[in-house]
Amino acid sequence: MATADDLGISGPLAESLSRHRPLSAVEAADLQRTRSLTASGDPWHRSEPLHVTASAMIVHPPTRRVLLRWHARHQAWLQVGGHADPGEADPLAVALREGEEETGLTDLVPWPGVAITHVVVVPVPASAHEPAHEHADLRYVLATGTPDAVRPENPTALLRWLSVEEAYESTTEDNVRETLTRVSRLLGHPTP
Repeated sequence: MATADDLGISGPLAESLSRHRPLSAVEAADLQRTRSLTASGDPWHRSEPLHVTASAMIVHPPTRRVLLRWHARHQAWLQVGGHADPGEADPLAVALREGEEETGLTDLVPWPGVAITHVVVVPVPASAHEPAHEHADLRYVLATGTPDAVRPENPTALLRWLSVEEAYESTTEDNVRETLTRVSRLLGHPTP
């Protein structure tokens, strides 16, 4: 296994990427594209046509439910997450912060461990403020013990607790379905 030092890169992002093992050829290609970002410039900078983001599938293990958020820009039910704030460099810390901001859940913890669950490059449509671009999204699983404390960050960012099967049917994004398949295995479910 090549370490971040072997690749000539360092820091929490590089370390996390060096430990991740892709589960498909598509993910291997996305992981390679993401690793290449760490070798030059700021991989988190939003001005780049491809930049790193961090997200999380939030779970409540006792009930085997997952939390999805309505994303108006994508017109889809997705996981929570987003961009690093200035000075942030640890993808897990970004996923935790974004998870708390978007859900109001203050007890989020990495589950069942701190490893990345899925690396995927996703297209992002243009908006009034920025052109179309891509996110190299590092996805984690975070758990809460207080699912009823959830609250959306704004009225258009609806949140829904769903079984993995319901979540799989609710999203139209194949990459999110792949993340849900991985989460399903972690929760001890059969694959949706």
